[in-house]
Amino acid sequence: MKKDRLFEQFPPVATEDWLQKIREDLKGADFSRKMIWKACEGIDVMPFYRREDTENLPFINTLPGQYPYNRGTKINDNSWLIRQNIEVSDYSAANKKAIEVLMTGIDSLGFIINDPASVSLNNLHLLLDGIHLGAVEINFFSNGRAAEILEILKRLVKDSKIRPDELRGAIEADPLGRLLANGTLCIPVEDGMNYLAKLTQSAEDLPLLRTIHLNASHTANSGADYVQELVYALAAGSEYLTQLTDRNIDARLAASKIRFSFSTGPDYFPEIAKLRAARMLWSLILKGFIPGGHEDIKMEIHSVTNRWNKTVYDPWVNMLRTQTEAMSAILGGADSVTVEPYDTVFRKPDEFSERIARNQQLILKEEAYFDKVADPAAGSYYIENLTSLIADKAWKAFTMISENGGMLEAMKTGSFQKELAAAATRRKKNASSGKLVLLGTNKFPNNAEKASEYADAELALAGRKPGDDLLTEPVIEFRASEDIEKLRLQVEKTGMKPKVFMLTTGDKIMRRARSQFSVNFFGVAAYTTIDNDGFVSVGEGVKAALESKADIVVLCSSDEEYAGLAPEAYNALKGKAIFVVAGNPPCAEELKTKGIEHFIHIKSDLVETLGSFNKRLLTGR
Repeated sequence: MKKDRLFEQFPPVATEDWLQKIREDLKGADFSRKMIWKACEGIDVMPFYRREDTENLPFINTLPGQYPYNRGTKINDNSWLIRQNIEVSDYSAANKKAIEVLMTGIDSLGFIINDPASVSLNNLHLLLDGIHLGAVEINFFSNGRAAEILEILKRLVKDSKIRPDELRGAIEADPLGRLLANGTLCIPVEDGMNYLAKLTQSAEDLPLLRTIHLNASHTANSGADYVQELVYALAAGSEYLTQLTDRNIDARLAASKIRFSFSTGPDYFPEIAKLRAARMLWSLILKGFIPGGHEDIKMEIHSVTNRWNKTVYDPWVNMLRTQTEAMSAILGGADSVTVEPYDTVFRKPDEFSERIARNQQLILKEEAYFDKVADPAAGSYYIENLTSLIADKAWKAFTMISENGGMLEAMKTGSFQKELAAAATRRKKNASSGKLVLLGTNKFPNNAEKASEYADAELALAGRKPGDDLLTEPVIEFRASEDIEKLRLQVEKTGMKPKVFMLTTGDKIMRRARSQFSVNFFGVAAYTTIDNDGFVSVGEGVKAALESKADIVVLCSSDEEYAGLAPEAYNALKGKAIFVVAGNPPCAEELKTKGIEHFIHIKSDLVETLGSFNKRLLTGR
């Protein structure tokens, strides 16, 4: 019986025909400027892709579980481990909490040991009491004593009578990551690499225990984009292989002991593509270290939601951010995922926020079935091309670092940190200008909200300062919203809320659009805003503004009308309120000659502009 195929009823349309139609609809506008998306520096994404765009991509015809693993390492499903970290000060209390969370769907534990000197057989026995070492992944993060933790684990494995290959997890050791974050190590770098080599050799008989937790999230939380983070991970991984093989550690053993930890940010599809590209490129790097028989060594990836885009104000939005980030990590094929609680950046997470963070992954697994299909992104023309674009750009940057001595050398000379600093400056500027939207912070803020009622401002805005005796320039982690939050906290701290009056007059469409923009603009600093439907004349508006005792009066009208309206309003308000024009009209320079100095528009820097108003209104300077 013949079946009709729907699309056979429509004639095929060539790519050039689609492009011609787009050009016609653009009516002369620049195609590149209007339609090509700048995913990040150096990556241009077309408005659409078709089957022919994937035909020549490398490894496009591989299957899940096949080398070089761009389609993932999983064959039958997309399962991943759900991790929760637990801070360890009191070992018995941490054990109690660990057992509790294991009953809620967690299958990976991360123990953050606050005092490395407290590591002992007795304390680790207390910490792991009642936890079956073969049934859950166990990870340790401690600023030192990694070798001691390993030896104790080996003894506990022997005492518990589980097979050595049943113990899964990692002991965090990442001298390059610490050097990048702190600018120094507690011991010379060479000694740190010697220590790492001994640790790796000692863990040979525990095949599923990783001894190198390569943390690339330091870079992402310091301003790096997803390509720069990937470049760091690949270059640092290659550096570790070089350092360990130079110390007579077998390359296969060294590679099998590295776990990569990536941050996952808000760029939904690029973050999926990043992990696909990471596995592919790491497989190609291994080919250089292990010319024969390297195909079975797979990159192990842990993903953690990043902190760079998290906010103090309207913090519930952080849940939405971490949810899409977790989705990207899972669809990209991460082996384990940590969703940090929504309040991590501004206070110690409580039971509620930790439960929500766990449930975010459980919903994706148990209700959205994200674990059912291997490589769910496969075949998407867009994602396949994005994977290739990210891989190409990352590979070029990686080879440049390798040709110039490797990641350690790039860190010592500061060349890598310089690139990160440039990226951080760009991203800060995007947040300050509103180009990067932070919902509830630089767009659509609730100016009645007071962070002091729920946030620890000292924790939220505590900047880490480099120590002394630096071996190299450290990268400084920051959040995109920090500078804006400082402005709002200044207002909260003084108890003063400057009043901003919208003097709306003239063209009805433009005055409404500009008053809405201005309400949002000043709401970012939590100023009290008074919007209006419109005044028949400037005089009527000035009268109402003065009656409201406004500190700032914003004239909202059209560009064409500002030449006449702005001087009239300015002269009527001179010395009685700060006068601001909403927009950047062609007559701006002429208006400035008449004494009008304040203009706000989409290219205004929020931090710089509002900072100047804060200085004038809150401190009188």
